[in-house]
Amino acid sequence: MTAIITFFHLWSIPSVIARLIIATLAGTIIGLDREAKNKEAGVKTHALVCMGAALAIIVNEFAFYQFPGSNIDITRMGAQVISGIGFLGVGTIIVTMRSRVVGLTTAAGLWASAGVGLAVGFGFIECVIPAFILILFVYRVLGPLDKKFRRNSRSLNLYIEFKTNEDVRYFLRFLKELHVKLYDFDFSKDQSGQQLIVAVVSMQLPRRSQKIRFKSQLRDNPHILYFEEV
Repeated sequence: MTAIITFFHLWSIPSVIARLIIATLAGTIIGLDREAKNKEAGVKTHALVCMGAALAIIVNEFAFYQFPGSNIDITRMGAQVISGIGFLGVGTIIVTMRSRVVGLTTAAGLWASAGVGLAVGFGFIECVIPAFILILFVYRVLGPLDKKFRRNSRSLNLYIEFKTNEDVRYFLRFLKELHVKLYDFDFSKDQSGQQLIVAVVSMQLPRRSQKIRFKSQLRDNPHILYFEEV
């Protein structure tokens, strides 16, 4: 194991090629999870981000060895990679017409992939392995746990469409009757030209087990045109 680590710490063409291959493989495996969930940034994006970050550091390291007497900051290019990856992250984050934000996890995964690529580029393999495992742990283990927690939580955020102001007042009375605690209620006229009233509501239900029944009641309520959890 020590010999392998030493090999990646050395500056040599075989070491450089091995670093680029490992970065590409790491990005590919991370991207497979996103691809399986049909996300915007999949295998190719993650592989290129991870390998590109490694390449940036390798070029930086090459310049450091080529000009030993100069004041080259070997961390500078890595910092630019981390800040520059933001434009890709923004491209994966979408705010839907119904105020739902999607793509945050994929954007964070791209940023983490860039970090893995930087570590590989530096030859810091002993850091790459645990970081790589932890990224997959977040995707594979924490993802399902987060969904389960949200399902069992008393807190609920809803996007709701109403036809009239009277429908809004009825909804508020309905919440009061069920002893639902209202945290936030933002509503405005819909901009799509349908003359609807749209609202984003944050609330807390009296009991955890009530969430499914509560949604069913909303679905059958004639005063509510549409709703979805956000």
